[in-house]
Amino acid sequence: MQSFEQIRSHVGNLHALRTNDPYLISFDLTLPDGRHQGIYLAEIDDEDGDKFLRVSTPIGPATGIDAARCLRFNWEQRTGYLAISDLDGSPYLHLIENRPYASLQVAELDRIVAELGNLGDRLEQAVSVGGDAF
Repeated sequence: MQSFEQIRSHVGNLHALRTNDPYLISFDLTLPDGRHQGIYLAEIDDEDGDKFLRVSTPIGPATGIDAARCLRFNWEQRTGYLAISDLDGSPYLHLIENRPYASLQVAELDRIVAELGNLGDRLEQAVSVGGDAF
């Protein structure tokens, strides 16, 4: 996949898009037991102008989150890491993964979306005592 339009086309064929902006799309990933997880895909550039796809999912409000535990989690992960980003003007904990377009294939995109969606839902349940807000 070499462009955000190719990503949009692929993802749009699989999921109903909630957000469909020039360099940002979002959708709800359906999970077992009627649960869902919001997934956001955005195009970002590095310092050299190379294009990356950021896949992210919100976990919960960042208030009261222990930064040391988040950094330990990041160290142990093979896919995805935690970050803070605003959601509706408030800081939220997000699970994210960045991939360069140059090596991104359809199967890898689908795998990353599924892994982050499932892990994000488990983390959301842990921080929100079983809730399903995202």
